[in-house]
Amino acid sequence: MTEAGRLLYEHFGYQSFRPAQETLISALLEGRDALGIMPTGAGKSMCYQIPALMLPGITLVISPLISLMQDQVRALKAAGIRGAYLNSSLTWKQYLLALENARQGVYKIIYVAPERLESEEFLEFARSVEISLIAVDEAHCVSQWGHDFRPSYMTIAPFVEKLPRRPVLAAFTATATPAVRDDILTHLSLREPEIRVTGFDRENLTLRVLRPADKMAALQEFIAQHPEDSGIVYCSTRKQVERVTEKLRESGVSARAYHAGMSERDRRENQNEFLFDRVRVMVATNAFGMGIDKQNVGFVVHYNMPKNMESYYQEAGRAGRDGSRAECLLLYGPGDVHTAEFLIRSSLEGLEPETARRRETMEMEKLEQMKRYCFTPGCLRHYILGYFGEDSPERCGTCGNCMARQNIFAALRAGPRRKTGEKSLYELLRSIRKDYADRSSLPPELIFSDRTLQAMASEKPQNEHDMLQIPGVSPVKYQMYGKVFLKAIQRNSHRRSGLE
Repeated sequence: MTEAGRLLYEHFGYQSFRPAQETLISALLEGRDALGIMPTGAGKSMCYQIPALMLPGITLVISPLISLMQDQVRALKAAGIRGAYLNSSLTWKQYLLALENARQGVYKIIYVAPERLESEEFLEFARSVEISLIAVDEAHCVSQWGHDFRPSYMTIAPFVEKLPRRPVLAAFTATATPAVRDDILTHLSLREPEIRVTGFDRENLTLRVLRPADKMAALQEFIAQHPEDSGIVYCSTRKQVERVTEKLRESGVSARAYHAGMSERDRRENQNEFLFDRVRVMVATNAFGMGIDKQNVGFVVHYNMPKNMESYYQEAGRAGRDGSRAECLLLYGPGDVHTAEFLIRSSLEGLEPETARRRETMEMEKLEQMKRYCFTPGCLRHYILGYFGEDSPERCGTCGNCMARQNIFAALRAGPRRKTGEKSLYELLRSIRKDYADRSSLPPELIFSDRTLQAMASEKPQNEHDMLQIPGVSPVKYQMYGKVFLKAIQRNSHRRSGLE
């Protein structure tokens, strides 16, 4: 067993490394920079915590959230590792004491907020000690193309340049498009780094999108179908969090709320109730979840459509971290777009006009891509992986859309209920429409009108060109729904001609 493997087992109880961990750890121990893009639950923290134990000096971990730092340090102490955090939750006296302890070599790992790097007191401390490694967590925050750009992350590279000796740099994030990866490499000034992208696919997650007429009823029904599971329900606004929490508790669901408008004490209490399984459902804004290491989350529901795919997939990825099957459900409503647009524009207040204009254009495009996800009739997994630049089969067979498609074709293979006559084909087309309508919570006539279905049954189109001649079948509707109807008509014609 290697020294890294021994430490992995002694401190964290794991018998072996996960994909990419050992490669990244080896690179850092050899003095090379590294970039790890690894989905939630892939073990990013191990990639810098193990080297921190083996390198001679201190490891600085730059992290964006106070709650994330506190949870990480608590976990380190439980593993027998000396760690500390330096952030605004400390009093000035506590902060100075922590710095002095660090100078004396008490801590191997210190978590700091990026804003702290601009402090003269901290810079003086950093120049006076041996820093072997700087790890940048949630590295996508350095990119203006990312979903959570934070200007304070731009201070990291200048901070490193002020140190008497450049330490090894490592950057980690769960989600990053190619443009974001390029920004991470550039803005952090990584030098010929070892880059590992372990893939964005989480095969144990079942992805679903519903567009229900009554979101609360759909949510309550979904939770009732998972009586033993712990889960997170994400809402776009604090008001929505309070309302959903109240409704769930009225229906007998053990639920707590979490949002930035609550006191630190209340947030901490509710978070602990959820982490220690005394509460089954956490209803929260996106302020909850980053760095939360709860392995047994059986479902994540988005009560509102997020602003972008990065946020959605990162939050959905908090389900099934133990590798067990878990469900990720998005409940879309027309008002979600307006809410997202409002949140985007609110986030731009105070920026220079030209900067605000560029960011608004970019954020609105991301929102449009998120909306397309909610309406695609294709494979949801394929859509997500394609967004992040990863090739994948056109059908996964396990997402909500793929399973609905399989159900439709199972019905087609069973054949029409009536043996002969055009009426049986018409009824078959109506049953397919009903399946789409039930799954999407759309009025059936919005998919195809009865008159259009009657024309299909009468004309029996056999290819795309024929379908587009049917009144009511536009190119857009053909791409969204028409292919399945065409397949049904073709199969019906083959049966009647004895080809099947």
